[in-house]
Amino acid sequence: MAGGTTGIGAATLQLLLREGSTIHCACRSPERLPASPQIQGLPFDVTNPSPVDGLPDKLDGFVYFPGTITLKPFRRLTGDDFLHDYQVNVLGAASLLQQVLPSLLRSEQASIIFFSSVAAQSGLPFHASISAAKAALEGLTRSLAAELAPQVRVNAIAPSLTRTPLADSLTNSTSKLENSARRHPLNRIGDPTEIAHLVHFLLGKESAFMTGQVLTPDGGLSKLRP
Repeated sequence: MAGGTTGIGAATLQLLLREGSTIHCACRSPERLPASPQIQGLPFDVTNPSPVDGLPDKLDGFVYFPGTITLKPFRRLTGDDFLHDYQVNVLGAASLLQQVLPSLLRSEQASIIFFSSVAAQSGLPFHASISAAKAALEGLTRSLAAELAPQVRVNAIAPSLTRTPLADSLTNSTSKLENSARRHPLNRIGDPTEIAHLVHFLLGKESAFMTGQVLTPDGGLSKLRP
């Protein structure tokens, strides 16, 4: 996996640890990972991708968690904003996946999971840069699902606002939290542990007939009008 020290990545890592999985985690701060013989930290910076040392010969799954939340009016967005969102969300994922793909192809049935956003398919104001990057990632998901079938499955998860450190500026007060919750038909925002269970499902045999899909745990935001 890429990323695993905070948010949904950390919740997924804990879930996989409890069931006894061996985890290779590429991230900027491997020292922040839990101390466990099941975890191998691999230094990797998505903003400046470089070769990763210590990759195993075979991998059964690859999950890319790094993301951004750039919320600005379109007139204030700069080229650097667009480039940064694309680098973190798309190019970082592609760079690391190219390195681990030989290991995934040695598995009998491997699963790749990317993280998109509800903003990629729903028109949300002030989301132009992140929407563009996440939409590109969804295109990559479908293209790779076609190219790598039948040996490797490729899916994406597109959550709405989830209570993570990345989203802290949107949830760090009672009023902000209540306003965000009211935008969702289920009247709340997401929880990292819930999304982690969806990752677990997509990694496992229970989802063996799914590929090229974008799942939307978004409290109904993208499909319903309360």
